[in-house]
Amino acid sequence: MISLFNTLAQAAPGGTSGPGGILGSPLVMMGLLIVMFYFLLIRPQQRQKKEQAARMAAMEKGDKVVTTAGIHGIVHSIKEKTVVLKVADATNLEFDKAAITTVVKKDVKEA
Repeated sequence: MISLFNTLAQAAPGGTSGPGGILGSPLVMMGLLIVMFYFLLIRPQQRQKKEQAARMAAMEKGDKVVTTAGIHGIVHSIKEKTVVLKVADATNLEFDKAAITTVVKKDVKEA
């Protein structure tokens, strides 16, 4: 990876071929790495957290959901940090809200 940056520094238009070129500066390289990490790692995680928070806020009794374990169920009741799902006629399971990955609203018809 370092050789890639050295190649870029040498091939920069108008730049010098020595270590004094603008892309050869360690501060510029660190800045580029930080920007790359932000757009490739941090920003997508923030977006996923916002989407999951919106799912949890919009969830209500009767919605069909899928958990991280792949269990399909219907929301029976919602507590502060947990959700009780009806997975069979007489079977209710309690999950953390964070374990819910997919929410299908009760008024949406399946195709």
